[in-house]
Amino acid sequence: MSFFGKKGSCHETPTVSSTGAKKVALVGNPNVGKSVLFNALTGAYVTVSNYPGTSVEVSRGTTTINGEEFEIIDTPGMYSILPITEEERVAREILLTERPHLVLHVLDARNLERMLPMTLQLIEAELPVVLVVNIMDEAARMGLEIDIPLLSERLGIPVIGAATAKKVGVPEIRAAIAGSTASSTPPFGYSRLMEADIAEIAGRLKGEYILSKKSLALLLLQGDDEVAELVRTSEGEGFALVEAAVRDKRFERRESFHLDLSMERKAIVKKVLDGAFRTPQKRVVTLAERISRLTVRPTTGIPLLLIVLYFGLYQFVGVFGAGTLVDLLEGKGFEGFFNPWITGVVRGSLPWPIIQELFVGEYGIITLGFRYAVGIILPIVATFFLFFSVLEDSGYFPRLALLVDRVFKTMGLTGRAVIPMVLGFGCDTMATMVTRTLETVRERVIATVLLALAIPCSAQLGVIMSLLAKTPGALLVWGLCLFGIFLLVGLLAAKVLPGDTPMFYMEIPPMRLPQFSNVLTKTYTRMQWYFMEILPLFILASVLLWLGKVTHFFEKMIEAMTPVMASLGLPKESAVAFIFGFFRRDYGAAGLYDLQSKGLMNARQLTVAAVTLTLFIPCVAQFLIMKKERGWKVAIGIGLFVSTFAFGTGWLLNRFLLLTNIL
Repeated sequence: MSFFGKKGSCHETPTVSSTGAKKVALVGNPNVGKSVLFNALTGAYVTVSNYPGTSVEVSRGTTTINGEEFEIIDTPGMYSILPITEEERVAREILLTERPHLVLHVLDARNLERMLPMTLQLIEAELPVVLVVNIMDEAARMGLEIDIPLLSERLGIPVIGAATAKKVGVPEIRAAIAGSTASSTPPFGYSRLMEADIAEIAGRLKGEYILSKKSLALLLLQGDDEVAELVRTSEGEGFALVEAAVRDKRFERRESFHLDLSMERKAIVKKVLDGAFRTPQKRVVTLAERISRLTVRPTTGIPLLLIVLYFGLYQFVGVFGAGTLVDLLEGKGFEGFFNPWITGVVRGSLPWPIIQELFVGEYGIITLGFRYAVGIILPIVATFFLFFSVLEDSGYFPRLALLVDRVFKTMGLTGRAVIPMVLGFGCDTMATMVTRTLETVRERVIATVLLALAIPCSAQLGVIMSLLAKTPGALLVWGLCLFGIFLLVGLLAAKVLPGDTPMFYMEIPPMRLPQFSNVLTKTYTRMQWYFMEILPLFILASVLLWLGKVTHFFEKMIEAMTPVMASLGLPKESAVAFIFGFFRRDYGAAGLYDLQSKGLMNARQLTVAAVTLTLFIPCVAQFLIMKKERGWKVAIGIGLFVSTFAFGTGWLLNRFLLLTNIL
């Protein structure tokens, strides 16, 4: 991390991207609309990658304004420029090392008083800041009045009122990006004693820095070790004087400095907002707020969650996506028309039967791999991500996190873990990457185990729900098994892994009707990512299966697994689905779909196979991400545990169903 330039001062020319575009950083608390603004500015064509040396993802996109190109950077959520979490460290790193042309601080209009202290920090750091007061539409519904021009005058920076979910204020934001925005001296200050302490430290800083010396002095007084190390490097021999002054001041005010600074910033915010922010005498409770309250109370939130899952996951993804759309695409499109046609074309073009088998045989790239990816998986993934994007855009997920927080705490997690868990129903690989947003390593490991074991991805979930829907009892048994195992393994993991559950806090965005354009953009972006990931893997799996068939290795694997299948009460042909599952869970589920279509399994066998396959070893992509996030030892340990647990559970379930004759 580098907080100082090689030359110049905190006002030196901002850096540009490798393409020559000026950089614009979006900063602010989580759930204040940064990502919505990012999408509004850049569209769907963005890159998402880990920030160098970290596991934190950063999104980057470009926009052209008045013929000039700008790189927009969506930074991780931060509450202060004094970092606590890894996400906040990355956000500060971007602000300081990439020296953006403009910093857009996005905050929630309903929580101005709580979020403005960070605006003060950005201003006193003399960064080129424009304040975006977002979610103005919800604030207006609540009867809140904000005088934007007065707020701008008192802060000494441009302020834009916006409702980015509805594209309100976006033209003004684009104009601010294109305009020349220079940092200026803050029009506010602290008490005489505080200013004297800051000045004494700042006066000893002789180096050239990107941040203002006042801001650096405050960070040193607050005990920022990273800034202290960087100041040591910049000041050289002179650092001893700086360090001594900081040590003396911190000792003098050891009991009250942090509290004093916080209270003085709050006092400044109150003065700034006096007359610029007005609340109604009688607070207006909107319909969205009433619905919001219902979603977080257990007595009403749990029934609402069940309704959402029934109509969203079961009816829309399971019945419509995995049933209607798959029947249309896979049944009529591929089996009825495309596969017979392409088979004729390939056999007429290639004279060698063994090469024909590679493309259009039982495990052919086109007739199996491409058919699975497009005919079975794509419609299920599309309906799930559409459903997921609607829930996300409505603001439901943070409320779901509050609802399940108490249950998750028993498993060593917090409500924050609901985001990767729900995302796991779309793609466990993507969800495993998202576990990095959890605060502790313990939480991340527990979440990774649960994702690898008991959370089926959208394609697997859709296929299995479609297979079991004809026998409601089978679907109920499958669902209860997964839910019970999720709780059991979570409780055991919380007992086995050392550590305490961290405190849970989360910004709550307003509940609103999802915006059609936002939903489509999010759905398209996720489908593009998912499809580009699965299609090469499905093609690779088809090639490997073809090689296995040609060398008879595949037949030997099926024979080797026959005793295992028999112990589960399954026909030996079901080994094919589990072999497919080594490549991808959804590939294995599609294999079950073929077996069911051939009438090779009854309701009991389908249920046992579905439970075992859902719990089965993570797919190749998920395993590689687990290795990347947690390391080889943890990834292999989770893989072995999950596989053993899956077959053990399948054996017990089969014995139970045979004894009780439930199905």
